[in-house]
Amino acid sequence: MTPPQKMKALLAEPGFVVMPAIWDGLTAKMTLAAGFKTAFLSGSCVAASRLGGPDLDLVTFPEMMDSFQMARGVAPDLLLLADADHGYGNAMNVQRTVAAYGRAGAAAILIEDKITPRALTAAGKPCLPREEARQKIRAAIAAARDSGILVMARTDCRPTQGIDEAVARIETFAADGADILFLDSPQDEGEIRRAVKAAGGKPSFAVLSPGQQRSTPDAKRAAELGLKIGTYPTALLSPYAAGLKAGLAALVGGQAQAATALPAKELRDLLGYDAYDGAAAPYRTGGA
Repeated sequence: MTPPQKMKALLAEPGFVVMPAIWDGLTAKMTLAAGFKTAFLSGSCVAASRLGGPDLDLVTFPEMMDSFQMARGVAPDLLLLADADHGYGNAMNVQRTVAAYGRAGAAAILIEDKITPRALTAAGKPCLPREEARQKIRAAIAAARDSGILVMARTDCRPTQGIDEAVARIETFAADGADILFLDSPQDEGEIRRAVKAAGGKPSFAVLSPGQQRSTPDAKRAAELGLKIGTYPTALLSPYAAGLKAGLAALVGGQAQAATALPAKELRDLLGYDAYDGAAAPYRTGGA
């Protein structure tokens, strides 16, 4: 089975799918080792790791694809949803982006309806007119046919255009053939239910990390509301940053490592030193 076929089968299984948000090879490797079947290559996490900054549409397509290839190279069995933001341009750019991720082995791809280039402010997410957004999603669906990659259609228009417009977009995208639907920034459970209903039985996706101006039910409640997939962009990133802070503080304080550091053997095992030696053994020369 191809990655998209495996993703479709996973989404057909009963139960809520927790999709950790990753950004590189190590996070992909550890996510797979923890027992997860799928992960979200998150634009916000890639922006944090590569740029050391916020997710404000500054990360480029080559940078995202490079991060995707790192993750897939290390964990080829992990089904990856690729965050393609607005597709990096118009409908034709969207098609090129979707086709590239399909060839690279992504299971699914996210395309949103934000305006690009983004306004020079961190507040709000102005969105395209509905019909223009619709054509970009239709272009993505057409480009997905060769590889079978699943298309997730996201609308960010709730804060700027209201829930009625957002729900209308979900209905339109679902009717046009999007495989997964995503309403960003729902304000309460009633809005989540409306979006799930508008998806017409197709899987609904949600960001469930706390701390932002959106409704963030826990996984149990999310499933009760009809959501199928939940991602948590800060669940790995925040502890990762906290670990770096602890390590740096330990060095400043004259210590060799933080109290929370992994034991040396555990770190070596995680990174695969013994596995490397085993794989390399057949190719050593007599004097090596």
